Amino acid sequence: MTGGIDYADDDEIVVREAVPGDYPAVAAFTADTWESGDYIPDAFPRWMESDDPDTRTFVAVDTTASPPAPEDVDAVDPDDVDEVADDRAVGICQAVGLSEHEGWMQAMRVDPEYRGRGLSRALNDAGFHWLYETGRRVARNMVFSWNTGGLGASRFNGFDPGTEFRWVQPDPDPEATARTDAAGETGADPDATWGFWTDAGARDALDGLALDDSESWALSELTRDRLRQAAADDRLLVVSAPDGGVGGFAFRARTSEREDDDGETTVRGEYGVAAWEGPDSCDALLAAISRDAAAVGADTTRVLIPESVEWVSDAALAGVDVGDEPDFVMRADLTERHWA
Repeated sequence: MTGGIDYADDDEIVVREAVPGDYPAVAAFTADTWESGDYIPDAFPRWMESDDPDTRTFVAVDTTASPPAPEDVDAVDPDDVDEVADDRAVGICQAVGLSEHEGWMQAMRVDPEYRGRGLSRALNDAGFHWLYETGRRVARNMVFSWNTGGLGASRFNGFDPGTEFRWVQPDPDPEATARTDAAGETGADPDATWGFWTDAGARDALDGLALDDSESWALSELTRDRLRQAAADDRLLVVSAPDGGVGGFAFRARTSEREDDDGETTVRGEYGVAAWEGPDSCDALLAAISRDAAAVGADTTRVLIPESVEWVSDAALAGVDVGDEPDFVMRADLTERHWA
């Protein structure tokens, strides 16, 4: 997409692709999104440096307003700004192609002074249009369950309810063992695992989705090829059922590093999904994840599981930390939307 798209209900606002010079304005209106801050001021420069054909970042700009000077924005180092855009960015959204047919929408933010003017709809449509033009036919996003404003905006912008999940965090432990020996870790056969997944209640609950291998926080379809690649990379963990056969599995999507306010680096093992049948297999699987996380040097973990009293209570019974609230995934069928 080149140039800008006039938004019919507001002559001052245009949606266009982001440029590096938008950095001061974007950092200014996203620095205090939440009390804990926002990742976008740090991420935006990296987005602008990356020439990724599967990613597009869009901004809504006020063509009548000037952007802030870099030295006036606490989140910006003026030495990092080579140029400033001619207009003022007042909204941002990013579209990411996860596979040939799946897209992901993220980083939707609107300057508080410009809310209520339809900017999120305009930004969302720009992302939908680009995803559709690049062959994607479904777009998803994630909204924290407590973010009712984000949920309402997602529905208004064309998303329908999708699925929900929760994070659990077993501690890395090289000596972790299950409470019983009714189930245990077995060979990581990806085809047998695929057979388990196709009939698993967890797959139905998650609409076949798991944490994406490359895009942080995004969910995409879990395929046989992804399981085969995880097995080839020694990232697939499989446990038995008490009566034999596959009783559950998980795969490590990645490890990531996070730096806290004191400059200390924490390594987190991220597991794309954990699925099992019964508490014994759950117990064995979470112990296997603890050992795997320790083996790759992780300090913490997060493991995606379906949001249901069955799976959440199984994890609680196994004695691992469970996230306080679920997260929601929304879904938009791009074949049902049209753009000028």
